[in-house]
Amino acid sequence: MASEIFNATIPISVGRFTLPGDLIIPEKASGLVIFSHGSGSSRLSSRNRYVAKVLQEHGIATLLFDLLTPEEDQDYQKRFEIPLLTERLVAVTNWVFENENTSNFTIGYFGSSTGAASALGAAAVLGKKVKAVVSRGGRPDMAIPVLPNVSAPVLLLVGSNDGQVIELNQQAYDQMPGTKEMKLISGATHLFEEPGTLEQVAEQAAAWFKKYL
Repeated sequence: MASEIFNATIPISVGRFTLPGDLIIPEKASGLVIFSHGSGSSRLSSRNRYVAKVLQEHGIATLLFDLLTPEEDQDYQKRFEIPLLTERLVAVTNWVFENENTSNFTIGYFGSSTGAASALGAAAVLGKKVKAVVSRGGRPDMAIPVLPNVSAPVLLLVGSNDGQVIELNQQAYDQMPGTKEMKLISGATHLFEEPGTLEQVAEQAAAWFKKYL
């Protein structure tokens, strides 16, 4: 396991808001993955934290943050405002580029559920500044209008028993012009609660990020 040189909950200033983020930097890390969680979730999501831990073990730095303030999160509709979530993710990414602890890292995104749409939206805005995107059980179809502008390599991971989401991911996949893969995790449903399925997600994500970051 890679030893850590930085592990802290930090305040991220985004316009007039301050959002909490958990930043962990393993020794000799050269890439950083920013997590964009799904609706109703937070940086404390146990599934995303598990994936982050595996990435750290592979020598990849991770940043999990809350996309919404506690007040905003009380507004159910805001959880599905993809343009707002995308704007927030872009702002946090720019903060990463300017922060002394993270400015030298190449950047990737890991998005889950609706967070995958904001990750792809931010990748479309930032272009070549984002080197890779991984979606877990995501809704990339919610970003279809901007998908032709995504240049980063994209990996879509979907449960083989998550029929409707497979269809929606296929629609999004067809709109992506660059390097892309869509993989079905055998026996998994939408939340990847089945034994061994989340482990597969984490290892596939780590391999993708190591290849492209």
